[in-house]
Amino acid sequence: MNKSLWLSVVIIIAAGHIFAQKNPDLDKVAAQYATQSFREFYEMLSLPNDAHFPQDIERNVQWCEQAFSKRGFATQRLNTPTVPLLLAERKVKNGKKTVLIYLQIDGQPVEPSQWQQENPWKPTLKEKDVSGNWNTISYERLYEGFDPDWRIFSRSTSDAKGPAMAFLAALDAQQSLKIQPNYNIKVIMDFEEELGSPNLPPAVLKYKTELAADMLIIYDGPRHVSNQPTLSFGARGICEITLTTFGPRVPVHSGNYGNYTPNPAMRLARLLASMKDDAGRVTIPGFYDGIVLTEEEKAILKQVPDNEIEIRKFLGIAKADDIGNNFQESLQYPTLNIRGMDALFIGKDARTLIPATATAEIDIRLVPGSDPGRLIGLVKNHVQENGYYLIDREPTEEERMQYERIASFKSNFSYAAFQTSFNSEPGIWLNKAMIKAFGKEPIKIRMMGGSIPISPFVTTLNIPAVSVPTVNADNNQHAENENIRVGNYADAVKTFLAILIEKL
Repeated sequence: MNKSLWLSVVIIIAAGHIFAQKNPDLDKVAAQYATQSFREFYEMLSLPNDAHFPQDIERNVQWCEQAFSKRGFATQRLNTPTVPLLLAERKVKNGKKTVLIYLQIDGQPVEPSQWQQENPWKPTLKEKDVSGNWNTISYERLYEGFDPDWRIFSRSTSDAKGPAMAFLAALDAQQSLKIQPNYNIKVIMDFEEELGSPNLPPAVLKYKTELAADMLIIYDGPRHVSNQPTLSFGARGICEITLTTFGPRVPVHSGNYGNYTPNPAMRLARLLASMKDDAGRVTIPGFYDGIVLTEEEKAILKQVPDNEIEIRKFLGIAKADDIGNNFQESLQYPTLNIRGMDALFIGKDARTLIPATATAEIDIRLVPGSDPGRLIGLVKNHVQENGYYLIDREPTEEERMQYERIASFKSNFSYAAFQTSFNSEPGIWLNKAMIKAFGKEPIKIRMMGGSIPISPFVTTLNIPAVSVPTVNADNNQHAENENIRVGNYADAVKTFLAILIEKL
């Protein structure tokens, strides 16, 4: 071979190598590093993470410190009155932009007896049989490869240690490809999200310099119900109300005192029922004021490929509430939800008693334009207009003798809604990365139904925010038998890898 021909071959080979590095087989690389991460994922999921137990959260903080440190990140605890936030940072040479990534590490409380496995914090691999039952198989099978329809069952698999571990796996994959991001990365880890992140707003203000960035990406939440790649450009906020009605000083015999002693559970039921009509719309005047969808916005919402027959089938309901013209429109309005009720006993523990108190826990999901103080005030006024004397404690003896109807009303505002334009800088950038990963445009959601504590970042840091949801919609988050579909986990690794190598 002559010298010039040899040089041409070398150039062609080198060019092919560079092209391959810039255009790696994301499916293959993601599957490889997802498989390699399953041991570490097992370790992470095995750590109890109920934020009501700070000693357990401390072990999660330490685990995250070690996981990010070994991947070249500098970590810093951002202390709060309870447990810290954890900030991890990795800079690149000549990085002109900084991307802040939000991860949630804590999980909901568990009732072990309701789980169909030995322990909610012992990750259990299962596959579905022809009868639709989930059967346990050896977790070790994941170490050699995986069936995408297998599922890992454990608390926080989907909400949200799964996305956190998938991001760590994507970082490993990115390092193997030797393709560095052209932006600096900051990762903020929240260990009290399931408590409503009560310390987050003041912490963002206190650590504004440390958290400074050009945009925020949230690695949390389920994909569209079709399980197609999804981007979400907003999320509802949330506030809570605890409403308690009072009856006799102590529970009394329903035979001896029935028809004489008012029943607080019955009164509470009537009070709650008065807040909504049969179509599911809130009847309290002014509740939906200020929420108007333009025809253009309705057209955008209609583009989301929802199959409402399948959604109702999944939920097991014959008809949806009449709020908005479709599923997506319904998410654009504030909600009034009874999330729990308590009076006395049910089932085998039921007794013939009139309860002393009845309590309802209520949450209000907020949308852009919702004023939490105003909405809480509207509910409070409604209770008063129904004849209740309101307090925020147990009634005194004098109050019991003076007022016919007494209720305790307590409220809390966690965080507001946020919304970002589809055509924002992070929106355009993430859309390009998703097309690179999946070969098609992602589904774009204007507003997620759930709430994530992002508004403090948006308002305090003055940056746009976009969510990259990756987990399966039927993951049982917040409930027993929470799980993540293994194929979704591998797709999460691929998604985050594509974002890491997409130039900003």
